[in-house]
Amino acid sequence: MPIVTIQVTREGTTPGTNAVTAAEKARLIQGVSQLLLDVLNKPLDATFVVIEEVDMDNWGVAGLPVQAYRRQKQAGPG
Repeated sequence: MPIVTIQVTREGTTPGTNAVTAAEKARLIQGVSQLLLDVLNKPLDATFVVIEEVDMDNWGVAGLPVQAYRRQKQAGPG
């Protein structure tokens, strides 16, 4: 019985949204479940998928809060 946890930042993928949509979550659940069926032969009805949305203030990369990291990447080499 696989349990898969997907963590994403709480931000939208389209302008004006601030969260992953229900349709996007459904696609993630379907895709991960299908992958486990295809690769490990795990039945769909025995696979659990949990999606956790993390506030942007609680997400970091390369030693920086993600917003600062993105600003740094946009600015390019110093």
